[in-house]
Amino acid sequence: MARIALVCPAYYSHLRAFEALGQRLSALGHMPVYVLPEGAETMLEHASPATILLPHEPVSRVRALIGRASGITGVSGILKAVGEQAANTDRFCRLAPGLFRQEGIEAIVADELEPGAGLVASCLGLAHVSLACALPIERDPAMPLPFLDWPYDASEAGLSRNRGGELVGGLFMARQRAVIRRWSQRFGLGIRADDVACLSPALRLSQTVPGFDFPRPSDARLTPVGPVRAPATARTGADLPFAIAPDRPFVFASLGTVQGHRFDLFQTIAAACARFDVQLMIAHCGGLSRAQSERLDADWVVDFVDQQAILQRADLCVTHAGLNTVLDCLASSTPMLALPISFDQPGIGARIAHHRIGRTIAGRRVRPGNFSEALTDLLAHRADYARRIAPIRAEIESAGGTERAADLIDDLIARTVGRPIERRFDAAKTAANDSDHRPRELSAMS
Repeated sequence: MARIALVCPAYYSHLRAFEALGQRLSALGHMPVYVLPEGAETMLEHASPATILLPHEPVSRVRALIGRASGITGVSGILKAVGEQAANTDRFCRLAPGLFRQEGIEAIVADELEPGAGLVASCLGLAHVSLACALPIERDPAMPLPFLDWPYDASEAGLSRNRGGELVGGLFMARQRAVIRRWSQRFGLGIRADDVACLSPALRLSQTVPGFDFPRPSDARLTPVGPVRAPATARTGADLPFAIAPDRPFVFASLGTVQGHRFDLFQTIAAACARFDVQLMIAHCGGLSRAQSERLDADWVVDFVDQQAILQRADLCVTHAGLNTVLDCLASSTPMLALPISFDQPGIGARIAHHRIGRTIAGRRVRPGNFSEALTDLLAHRADYARRIAPIRAEIESAGGTERAADLIDDLIARTVGRPIERRFDAAKTAANDSDHRPRELSAMS
């Protein structure tokens, strides 16, 4: 069995997926080691038997990064976010080779958001698996970039539009790509131009199932496994501690952990729902103060709730279009009113509109009028929306989830770990010594 590095950024939804995967890999006899920015270990739900903490990220710094991520808007915000990600990748490439060698890491399972993992895996000759917790970054030319809300268009006009989007996206990602090129050269890997070039050549896992995605070519390398979640008890919504009336529509609204502070948007949602004979629950995930919560005109305002159980009972979900929430809605056949705000949410909202399983309004364009119009349509035709969700729900149920993801990783490790591989530890050591900073001592919890 192998000692596996699980490389994950400091985002709650991504950490939940990696924790679930780590638990399953442990049950299969492997030894998962979480690789996190220092401070992010406090975000884990369960104590880990082993964690590698990459230095220079105290708790306050990690919290500040999450706080800034929640407010990313405009060109300047995107450039700042890319700059921070580039610095994270540079730090990872400097420190990970020595730490992984010290810890005896034999395989890497990495979030697609950290391209440095692919570079380090190639440098050290380690088995490598990519996991897309968000929309996959691997794309077909007819598929817009994940952070764009453009519809799917395989015509020449659509392809031309997407090429323009790629050009602008490349300008935004210039700092990150410069880091990737520099470290691929230092590691003796030639030149890798972008994050897609750093994905695993052997196994790429995705939570997004084909029925919810835009069309991909038949030779796409992605293996869809559906939601990667921890095992849960049966959730029917029947025993919730809320007196939900069965004869009135029930609307659940959540903007996730990163966007849960958006009080003005919650106010708009609550004011619009108040015009309808519906029951409204708002879950702000700890983003609002008590005073703000008390000012919202909703039947229930909570911080956290068993979302999967609530959605089993909900007639409609108002969501920021985060992938985890959307997958929960699809798994419970709950129509959505998506209000994408940032990251890959616009691309997810475009897919909701493409498959006609909900309505999408860009978060910055939400007004009482267009929100009420969409709400009227969804409540009046929710059976039609649920019927279109049904085949996607069936696909999610058969995709395999956490167990299949872990089994595929286990199979890859069985075929690769322990075989004679040319390892480039010397190249990694030389590259780290050539940098301005030395790898700090491993910070681990065992």
